[in-house]
Amino acid sequence: MTVTQDLLGYLAPRGRGGEFYQRVLDTDSRQVPGLLRRTGPFGDEATEVPISTYLTREFHDLEVEKVWKRTWQMACREDEIADVGDTLVYDIADMSFIIARVTPTVIRAYPNACLHRGRKLVDSGLRCATRLRQFRCAFHGFTWDLEGSLASVPGSWDFPHVNFEEWELPQVNVGTWAGFVFINPDPDAGSLEDFLGDIDQHFADYDYANRWTAAHVVKVVPCNWKAAQEAFMESFHVLATHPQLLPQSSNLDAQYDAWGNYSRAMSPNFLPSGFLNWLPTEQEIVDASVDRRLDAEQKVVVPDGTTARLVMADQARASLTKVLGDRSDRLSDAEVSDSFYFTLFPNLHPWSAYNRICFRFRPYGNDPDRAIQDVYLLSPYSGERPPAAAIHYLREDEDFTTGHEIGPYLARILNQDLYNMPNVQQGMKATRKPTVTFSRYQELKIRHFHKLLDEAIARP
Repeated sequence: MTVTQDLLGYLAPRGRGGEFYQRVLDTDSRQVPGLLRRTGPFGDEATEVPISTYLTREFHDLEVEKVWKRTWQMACREDEIADVGDTLVYDIADMSFIIARVTPTVIRAYPNACLHRGRKLVDSGLRCATRLRQFRCAFHGFTWDLEGSLASVPGSWDFPHVNFEEWELPQVNVGTWAGFVFINPDPDAGSLEDFLGDIDQHFADYDYANRWTAAHVVKVVPCNWKAAQEAFMESFHVLATHPQLLPQSSNLDAQYDAWGNYSRAMSPNFLPSGFLNWLPTEQEIVDASVDRRLDAEQKVVVPDGTTARLVMADQARASLTKVLGDRSDRLSDAEVSDSFYFTLFPNLHPWSAYNRICFRFRPYGNDPDRAIQDVYLLSPYSGERPPAAAIHYLREDEDFTTGHEIGPYLARILNQDLYNMPNVQQGMKATRKPTVTFSRYQELKIRHFHKLLDEAIARP
């Protein structure tokens, strides 16, 4: 009996969430990091959430006031504004912010508005950072330097009431973590460090601050931002939405945890799903994982007496050698094989260890029926850091396969999720049931998110 067959006896332990994944870790060929043994229970009650939270402008306006104007949120990656003067625009609901590197070590954020008559100082929709020496309004030419000081007023004789020292651009709180740049528009906000809690320990061994942005694809999707991101907060949907993954993704048996302002899922790969009613061979597990077609030659062969999980882990360790050196051989099978997907309230979804995926979701203007989905690939590298990829904005009629930077395999999976999105939004409008219902365990991350959202909305 193989290790895979032995583990299958523990698939889908009813009422004992996380037990199967811990048994998977017991079979690892290397020492497993202690953090993977950590658990963060979040009760076991089911949650009912009013459908109106996904549909109405009234609730959206509450989110703007209580969440987006008062919460730490990821604006960009540090390497997207790598050099002095590099500037991006971060838009959220009807707000817009300038994010700029003003010295090699200082990043600042300002409301994206001229103090004269309100025009945006920097236009939105930039494919990459614009390198600026100053912020000059394209309407009348009022100009500020990178540090926010008023530098020039055309026809200044006509503005004797404008005091240059008082007309500095107002600053917005800025913080950085793991290569991400965060802002918080609330001048009375607590520190980013307090908001993050101990999430850093889950990423510390993987040098996220020094990843480079290998891809950044953006698409407007046809559903509320919460409904969009909730599709990426559990593995339960793989059964119906991504059935091609069932032979190689043990999605029913993921472990879910929550702490503070973040949550985590750990989903084992290169093991068959508990939803399957047949047992794939080790070779069939690998073939599914590399998306092998029936008429194609085998890309990876599993030798007799070993497992798909070990073969794929060995391949991953070998590929990381050029970046990590000998350290790659000490990485556990779990670290190079499994999906560790985190959610940091309200909308950031970084995947830890050596999966490169990161998602961000936000409202599309003030439209509760549409959202902006950002897809990042954050790659380790050796030598000099490559320049961050340009942002690829997909048109409404383009699906994720047009975002060639993320690769066809991930793009096809995202398209399956995309197919659900308008049907979820329209279905919520059609139903006579006033709530959506989340499960006790497999949708734990979503329940945790709504707890934090409720707390944010309820604050004075």
